[in-house]
Order: sequence, then C-alpha cells, then structure tokens
Amino acid sequence: MKRADRLISLAEASRQAQGIISRGASSELETGASPTFEDLTEILHFALGDGRIWLNDQRVVLMQSSVLGRIRQEIIDAFGTDTARAMFMRIGYMQGVRDAELIQKRWPQEDLTHALAAGPRVHTLEGFVKVTTKHFEFDSDRGTYFGEFLWDDSSEAAEHLASYGVSTQPVCWLQTGYPSGYTSKLFGKPVIFREVECVGMGAKRCTVIGQNAEAWEKDAPEREYFGLGWKNHRSYSVPRQAPKADDGAVPAGNASDVAVGVSASFMRTRHLLEKVAATDATVLFVGESGVGKELFSRQLHELSARADGPFIAINCAAIPDNLVESELFGVDKGAYTGATSSRAGYFERASGGTLFLDEVASLAYSAQGKLLRALQEREIERVGGSHTIAVNVRVVAASNVDLAQEVAAGRFRQDLYFRLCVFPVAIPPLRERRDDIPLLMAHFLQLYAARHGRKIRGFTRRATEALLKYDYPGNIRELQNLIERGTVYADNDGHIDVVHLFSGSELLPPFSVRLSEDGRIDQRPFADDAGQSAPIGSGSFEDIERAAYLAALDRHGGNVSRAARDLKLTRASLDYRLGKLGIRKRP
Repeated sequence: MKRADRLISLAEASRQAQGIISRGASSELETGASPTFEDLTEILHFALGDGRIWLNDQRVVLMQSSVLGRIRQEIIDAFGTDTARAMFMRIGYMQGVRDAELIQKRWPQEDLTHALAAGPRVHTLEGFVKVTTKHFEFDSDRGTYFGEFLWDDSSEAAEHLASYGVSTQPVCWLQTGYPSGYTSKLFGKPVIFREVECVGMGAKRCTVIGQNAEAWEKDAPEREYFGLGWKNHRSYSVPRQAPKADDGAVPAGNASDVAVGVSASFMRTRHLLEKVAATDATVLFVGESGVGKELFSRQLHELSARADGPFIAINCAAIPDNLVESELFGVDKGAYTGATSSRAGYFERASGGTLFLDEVASLAYSAQGKLLRALQEREIERVGGSHTIAVNVRVVAASNVDLAQEVAAGRFRQDLYFRLCVFPVAIPPLRERRDDIPLLMAHFLQLYAARHGRKIRGFTRRATEALLKYDYPGNIRELQNLIERGTVYADNDGHIDVVHLFSGSELLPPFSVRLSEDGRIDQRPFADDAGQSAPIGSGSFEDIERAAYLAALDRHGGNVSRAARDLKLTRASLDYRLGKLGIRKRP
C-alpha cells in the first residue's frame, strides 16, 4: 500500500509552525506571494475632499521628483555632501521602518520571508525606483542576512545627474536607507544596504547589497547614520518623534484619560499647554462637545507644579441652580435644617491642585457673580458661614459654546468672561485633525481589547477606510464609542469590520477613491474585502449593509453559508443580521 505524502509550501509550513521557522530565502517563495502589488494598491486610497492620501492608515503625500531634487541640492550646497548623505540615509531609514510597521499591521499572519519580500514592492509602489529582487536569504538564529537587489529608473540618481553630472560615488542615499530601515525592523537586528553600482556613476542600473551589520565589519559609517547618536547635533538634529500607533505604551493611570495625537493642531494645543502649565494662569478650553477638553485639562494639571495635588472635575450643567453655591463653596454646620456638620465644597477639595469647571456657560447668572468673586479674591465663604476661607486652587474652565456670543446675548457676565479667558485654548474637532485618527484607533483598540478581555487582530481595510473618512459629529467621544462597540461585536481573534462599527444612525461617505489595476484613480463605493463592490450610495449604514447582504446572496444564489464566507462573516452572524434587517425571518 503506497503512502501519499502531502507536499506543502514554505509559507504554509511556516504558518502551521506559528513562526518557529527562523530561516528563509527568496528562492523558496511561491509565485505571486502575498502581499502582491494588487494587495498593496488596495490599501492606497485618496481622500480628495480633505486633501489626504492614505497608505493603509498612514498619511502620504505626492511631490514632484524635481522638487525633491531641488531640496536635495539645497541641502548639499548648504551642508556639504557628507552631511547630506547622512541626512537622506536617515530619512530613508525612517521611511523603511514605517513601511515595515505597516506590513506587520496589515498582514500580521505572514511569515518573515513573505514580509521581507513585500519591501521591494512597497518601495516600487511609492514611485522612487523600480526594485527587482535578485536573491535574499536569512537565518534569524545566527543573526545573518544577505540580499541583492536591482534598481531601475532611480529618481534620486536622475535628479543628482541633472544637478551635478556623473558622480564618483553612489548617490541614491534616500533609497539605500529605505531597505536598511525596512529589513532591520522586520529582521530585528541591524541590516545595512549599500550600492555597489549606481546610475549616478554612469552604470546602466543600480545594484544594492544588504548584509547584517557585523558582516560589514568596522567599515560601516551607516551605523552612525542609522543610530540615535549623531556626531554633529547641529547638522544632524533629530526632531522629537511622535508616538507610534502600534507602540503599545500607555502611560500609567487610566489609559482612557490620555490625550493622544500627532497632527499639527494637536501639537499646537500641546505646545500651548506646555507654555501655560508652569504658571498659575486661568485657562479656558473652547471646543465642540467630545473633543477632549477634560483630557487636555488633566494633561495641563499633570504638566503643572500642582501635579501632586488633587484634580477635581465638575460638570456645571449637572448641578441644580439652587445647589450651585453649596456644591462649589461648601456648607457650614446649621446652615440648613438638619445639617449636623460642615461640608467642604469643590473649591476646598481642590486646594493645592486644579479645579476643572466644564460647561461653565450653564451656570446661573447669580452663581456666576459668586464664582467671579472667588477667582478675584482667592477666598470663599461657605453657605451659612460667617467668615471667609482662603483657597489655593487653579481654575480651568471649558465651554462648548462661544462665551463671547453668550456675553452679547446677556446670558454670561462679561467680567467673568474676561476673568476666565486669561489664556484661551481652542481645541479643534476631530474632522479637522484627521491625522490623529489612526493613532486614536490603535490606542482605543488596545484599551478596550484589554478591558473586555478580547483578542482583536485589527481593522479590515474597509473599516479603516470608513473610519478615516467619517465626519465624527460626536468627535473623539464618538470614535471611542465606535471602537469599543467594534471590539465587543467583532469575532474573537478576528478583525473589526464596518458592520461591527456603525449602526443605523451614522451616515457613511458614498464612495472611496483608490487606484485601479491600471494605476488610475478610480471612484468606487465601499467594497468588501473579497473585492466585490456593493451597490452602495449615500445614506445610513443600515441601507448600505442591506445592499451588501442582498448583493452577496444574489451572487451565491441565496446560499447563506457561501454569502457569509464571501463577506468574511460567520454563518451565525450573517443569519442574525439578515433577521434584524428583515431580509429573512428569524428562526
């Protein structure tokens, strides 16, 4: 009786071994190994309405090669070739690191061989050079790596030739730094790439070789270029890096109380906090509901000299008008019938720290006058008391309405407005700081997965796209709720999809702009991950969901199991949704 042995590929063996395989080579890859160019183009989409281009959840920009060449020329002329080489190699290295993180996040199940093979495709997709893999191999246990790649049509070499003519040394500095950063990030150990032939030196194509850093022995100035320590900090100053979306580091304390962002508007607000934190000036936060005014006030408190003192937050709208004075300033014994002891108010409890007054515009007009006196005199008088009490407290206020307009309408005291508005800080809505959305997505996913004991692998492509394009009328609070809902609703050990995020009340964008297979911008409605476009127009997610399910059922002749697999849902989940939407009766 013959034995039929089943042959499996390297990729399949690696998946079955769950990452145990620590060696690999490009020669062992299957033809068309994932992620393919088609896979990569599907994560590149254009949000034309708000001027952003996204590569998965990372923002990218289009820039003419000649403009980048002019910048390169200016730096060479200003600082010299050696400094320019170091700067551009470092920039390329950082770009490679970020793209490696993208591949790890988007295709977490791929083995190291496939992830390394994706680097040349991403590099080519980004338009700097056409990369052909000649060969690479690695041994993680021994810490060795070797790779050889061919580059055609290097934009960097072309710009250098246009500015300076033929060079005596390789000139593709930005492009050499890229595979060094990409491979080092994935391999987990330093890998250095060098050009051995360069178009800028008159060669027909560029040839690059990469090795683990030790293989280059002592002749490796790239160690300094790619490291954190620079020889000349004036020439090589590195800006403070913003936190990464997948760092996983959350400051001590309540993680939901951390204001997170990297956008220009967020950093501007953060800079204002740092400026005012060292003082005792009264700060007024202004912004729409849900933008995070209390979170910023907590950060202000943590940055101040009062950080060791209490932080007391009070929502003025939640206090009945007849209790405002007693809540803020306290009550003396015997002030009210039945009172047997004195009670401190919020001002006293916040002594030595910070008192945050949210929705301050909702205070009754009479209470506004007493608050003004407390701010001016730095002393209070309890209800029913006969003496004043000095208080050492910093007051931070917040409003989701324009206080200047409230003053003009006669609903807010002008003198209190000027007393509160010593240092105003406007917090923009989330739709104006979209660069923060990917970081917030990762932050809230990590937070709620840990809180609810769920293992969630991340977001599907269409979920990421929907979250990047949504307008968020409820701002960060709404995004936070959406991520928590998705974390609870998604299958354990699965991905969060659009169906897990949105209910019937949210309106999604009617279409997305992506690259078509022939490289052109194509406007299509949100598509499922299997690649089929549902007949979706603008409207509620319930309408979008119903259309997607009906289209899937139509494609598979009404077979629910096949439709569920097509939509990447479980049969039970699809049955439930069909019943809820009235497409078929619930059992």
